[in-house]
Amino acid sequence: MMKKVSENSKRSTYEKLEQVIGCKWSVSVLQEIREGTCRPGALERAIDGISTKVLSERLRKLTQYGLLEKQSFPEIPPRTEYRLTEAGKRLTDIIEQIQNLDQEIKNT
Repeated sequence: MMKKVSENSKRSTYEKLEQVIGCKWSVSVLQEIREGTCRPGALERAIDGISTKVLSERLRKLTQYGLLEKQSFPEIPPRTEYRLTEAGKRLTDIIEQIQNLDQEIKNT
């Protein structure tokens, strides 16, 4: 017997995904972290046009959603680094597949 999922439940899931991934900066942040840029200052320099405020908000949302994990080091000055979680790695793999498909479509 199949369990029926309500439309509200489906919509709620999609809204959450849209809030996190729908932002134009989220994919850029995830890709930079995948490529090894893991500190906020370095991310801000690597992502052309992103503001400190937007970067902080994206890092917070991506961490809350479970795509990133935050590690803080008790140093002076304090150091913070971000890493992809397993879910974040899976999502960036999917993003790469979409980018490859886009290139294939453009080349046909």
